[in-house]
Amino acid sequence: DADKRWMFERWLVNNNIDKKPATSAPPPTTEATKANAPTWAVAIDEVGLAGGAMSFSDKAGSKPVAFEVNAVNAQLNNLVLDDKASVKSAAARLMPLSASLRLAAGRFEPGKLNFKGSLGLTPVQVQGQLLAERLPVQAFEPYFADLLNIELLRADASFKGKVAYKQTPAGPVAAVNGDVAIEELKANTLAPSEDLLEWKALSLRGLSVALDPAKPTQVDVKETVLSDFFARLIVLPTGRINLQDLVKSASSGTSTTATNSIAARASEQVVSATNDAQKAPQNTVSGTSTTANAAIINFGPVSLINGRVSFSDRFVKPNYSANLSDLTGKLSAFSSVSTGGTPTMADLELRGRAEGTASLEILGKLNPLAKPLALDITGKVRDLELPPLSPYAVKYSGYGITRGKMSVDVSYLVQPDGKLTAKNKLVLNQLSFGDKVEGSTASLPVKLAVALLSDRNGVIDLDLPISGSLNDPQFSIGPIIIKVIINVIVKAITAPFSLLAAAFGGGGDELGTVAFASGSAVLAADAKAGLDKVAKALTDRPSLRLTVVGTSNLEAEAGGYKRARLDELVRAEKRRGITTSGGTTTAAVTVSPAEYPVLLKEVYKRADISKPRSLIGLAKDLPVDEMEKLLLASIKVNDDTMQALALQRGVAVKEYLASKDLPLDRLFLGANNSGKTDTKADVKTEAKTDTKWVPRADLNIAMP
Repeated sequence: DADKRWMFERWLVNNNIDKKPATSAPPPTTEATKANAPTWAVAIDEVGLAGGAMSFSDKAGSKPVAFEVNAVNAQLNNLVLDDKASVKSAAARLMPLSASLRLAAGRFEPGKLNFKGSLGLTPVQVQGQLLAERLPVQAFEPYFADLLNIELLRADASFKGKVAYKQTPAGPVAAVNGDVAIEELKANTLAPSEDLLEWKALSLRGLSVALDPAKPTQVDVKETVLSDFFARLIVLPTGRINLQDLVKSASSGTSTTATNSIAARASEQVVSATNDAQKAPQNTVSGTSTTANAAIINFGPVSLINGRVSFSDRFVKPNYSANLSDLTGKLSAFSSVSTGGTPTMADLELRGRAEGTASLEILGKLNPLAKPLALDITGKVRDLELPPLSPYAVKYSGYGITRGKMSVDVSYLVQPDGKLTAKNKLVLNQLSFGDKVEGSTASLPVKLAVALLSDRNGVIDLDLPISGSLNDPQFSIGPIIIKVIINVIVKAITAPFSLLAAAFGGGGDELGTVAFASGSAVLAADAKAGLDKVAKALTDRPSLRLTVVGTSNLEAEAGGYKRARLDELVRAEKRRGITTSGGTTTAAVTVSPAEYPVLLKEVYKRADISKPRSLIGLAKDLPVDEMEKLLLASIKVNDDTMQALALQRGVAVKEYLASKDLPLDRLFLGANNSGKTDTKADVKTEAKTDTKWVPRADLNIAMP
């Protein structure tokens, strides 16, 4: 009852049995008295019970326990009771015992229990065949409820096999061999109450459990089958996963209900024996060193049939949910015992569907009993619809997803030292974002990133390698993947040409600039090769626009400009000579080293500059270097000249890209950045402080 007393205890008090005064004190009992006392023994050939019934109720805890026992039948043969160890030979005999009953709790069909074997009293021991069918485990849930963070609504337990138990001075020795089944399990979360775990049947076939204080506990299961199961997986607002907290931590403490319960009192001997076993010396099992308190667990093949997982992420706002269905697969044998320090790896094969449309496949090897977790698996998801992932997109980018599909290939390898190496290959098809979500604090250039990453068919192909150690408490795979993806998107502004590197067949940020010779606006061969790659990337991404900004700097390239202008005058002189001789030519002429002195002399003769003269007033013939010096000094360079040069460089790049069939409405010229002293362009500032500044044109990518 609520006072934690048995019902018969109250009867004894009410009948005043314990209050009767003693008429005389009994004589003291000594060892000698005991030794000289006559022995007695009781022998009964058969004790039987037929059609018994009992109603049990335990109100001592915060949640009452109640069940009905009926159809009780029992038969015990050759019962011997004695008062001394001197007749142990008779009392130590095992007595044949058979018993059966039906146990009911709630509105469900009653379970059945049958035992046929033998019973011993000194020491306590029992062995025999046990058959249990659909015993209602939920009836006893209040006795272990304080250990769990779940509410067990139903669980029908069945067992068919052999059991043996014997009490020894060192502790209990027990063995269980048979088939176990937990059917119709249903468990909910506590607050709020939601479906958490559910399955039709869990079968442990060929279960063998051996408990011996002198040896490690041995658990073997030949085959496991879980069918028609459901699990709710929730990422809590704190970032933890709900299944991590099914068992209450030791720090949270337990109430005295479980401690004072019948089940707890009955298990004291087992707990004591287990503690004794933990103090036993080390043993060697299968060539692997293990302490006596470390259980040896061996599992045969595990089969999963027709499973469902409901995934909810309450860490992001708004919350996100997804469903995995038709989960069917198998896991081959595995063990907690390692060989040569390497855990035995089981083959994993799991297939199903995500959100009812995407196919899911997980293959590889793992050992769930290894510490740290040992695994080497690959996973594939094909054609997952992306709009349901909008909550993630809004949280991290500020934009929702309006269209798109995703296929994923992942590979995870955890080495014995806990080091994780992961490869994540994402293929996004026709990804499209909507307008900026009002009130969102995040703002990333996702539309530009999509335009940069997508090929002409609207496909984005990303490789996201990840590494770390599971031994690091700060290491978490989910946030790392998100961080990698965000870094990729941020590059859309900071380093857009790096995102196009795959389309370039190499290269990256360096293709965002086009180099020129000092003072020149002529594209070199290397510059044209880089622009060819840019043209290909833009052709494959029709939504992108390109702005070309020419640069120049008066201080850095005044001498280069004069040299380039003189070279142009020499080429122009060659074209004049060809034309006056009746020939034709194009603007692209070259001057050989042998031609250069002659052509330079003609340029010098025709130049309107001050020249050294003879006594009779004729211009003197000068060496090449002196003619060059006078001609270069006559070429004027100022800010306007540099502005014109910057413009020419921008035009040269734009026209070259246009020659690669890029529409002009996608090509633009930006404001020229020259080296004028009062300019606000960054190039000018850099030119005065950075000796590595080079003449160039900058390429800027943007959306319409």
